[in-house]
Amino acid sequence: MLRLLKQYFPIRNIVFFVFEGCIIFGSVLLSTALLTYSNSYMFDVLLVLRIGLITFICQACLYYNDLYDFSVSSTIAEMGIRLLQALGITSISLALIYYIFPLAIIDQKIFILSILFLLIFIISWRLLYIQILNKGIFNEHIIILGSSSLAMDIFAEISGTIDCGYTVSVMIPDSGNAEYSIELPEKVVVCREKKNLCSVAEEMGIQKVVVALTERRGAFPTDELIRCRTAGIEVLEGSSFYEMLTGKVLVTKINPSWLIFSEGFKKSKLKTLLKRIEDIILSSIMLIVLSPLLLLVAVLIRIDSKGPVFFSQDRVGLHNAEYMMHKFRSMVENAEKSTGPVWAQENDTRITRVGKVIRKFRIDELPQLWDVLIGTMSLVGPRPERRHFTCELEKQIPFYSQRFNVKPGLTGWAQVSYDYGATVDDAIEKLNYDLFYIKNMSIAMDIIIILRTIKTVIFGRGAR
Repeated sequence: MLRLLKQYFPIRNIVFFVFEGCIIFGSVLLSTALLTYSNSYMFDVLLVLRIGLITFICQACLYYNDLYDFSVSSTIAEMGIRLLQALGITSISLALIYYIFPLAIIDQKIFILSILFLLIFIISWRLLYIQILNKGIFNEHIIILGSSSLAMDIFAEISGTIDCGYTVSVMIPDSGNAEYSIELPEKVVVCREKKNLCSVAEEMGIQKVVVALTERRGAFPTDELIRCRTAGIEVLEGSSFYEMLTGKVLVTKINPSWLIFSEGFKKSKLKTLLKRIEDIILSSIMLIVLSPLLLLVAVLIRIDSKGPVFFSQDRVGLHNAEYMMHKFRSMVENAEKSTGPVWAQENDTRITRVGKVIRKFRIDELPQLWDVLIGTMSLVGPRPERRHFTCELEKQIPFYSQRFNVKPGLTGWAQVSYDYGATVDDAIEKLNYDLFYIKNMSIAMDIIIILRTIKTVIFGRGAR
């Protein structure tokens, strides 16, 4: 496994991405070799740069069409449709680039032949890779020790994620007579005794033991886990394993001691300064670049319905302090006059015609770039809520107040990982992601979130 941005990714998945880049590069190079007569392709720096540009744009389009999400594109039909869409967007993107930079143009015949090769090679390569995923080849085999709800969550996550890189080989319940809440597949060995844990692990080629016991007092196999550890088998606490597996923290199932002693939550003065510089630079650039769009939206809102263009509302920010957050008005004036503070619902009748469009593509949030610039918000962080909601959520959700240790964000890890939430259960799930971000926040992670936000905005996902 490879640790990247505080998460663990199967090295196989990294190899897949790199190898597919090589396939794209090689397809264009092969087309060039077949249609030209030079013997020094790799020594032609300009040609290499041109092919490199095609590879970069193509892989970006594959990513934005969910072709690296195997839970979405795991069938031949879905893969073929999305691949054609991605190649079409690649062609359009390259046409725009070639119009601006003619020096980057490659021969039209070479490009057409490259597209044909890409369709053949990428589909063949992906079909082979999906077979590898389905058969679990090269997966790390693990033991889950315990029959707690956390153990079941870990098992469900591994079983439901085709490319997580793990296979659950052995399950050991808390006690010999304990039962699991779900029926386990036949391929999973259920071992009722903990005393032979290390021997079982060595015999079955287990690389990790994940400890997710319901009650540790009197049931914790200390000696066996020490034998595993000294034998080179990794022993992981269940909550920590779930965190690295999913990119979120289960706030309803972690102990305060886990939160106290776990790694992360580092906030140095340098990190705070760099994040503030990031906010100032990016918000300034975005306000300048997007100013024509902001002006157009303001005019449309004024024409569409009565009321002000901008909407200001109290939010809870850093250190639980209130501030005024700004948005484009997307609802009718005085929308909460009769209802009081409520979350937006699906097909909300209070939303205006222009509001439906700007909410779908998150354009209504753009005035918050000003809040980022003046320092009441950050570009990336937990999304702010109103005092009316936070007071109730703090009573119902453990560790909810910890989200006030950082500035609220225009976008966040929860926003790119989870749909819009309008219930307490949704708030819990979003806090799972927010706490993971607060624990592992970095400039590199901010960049990943911003790139994923662009993808979310382009496709208008999760908005109400």
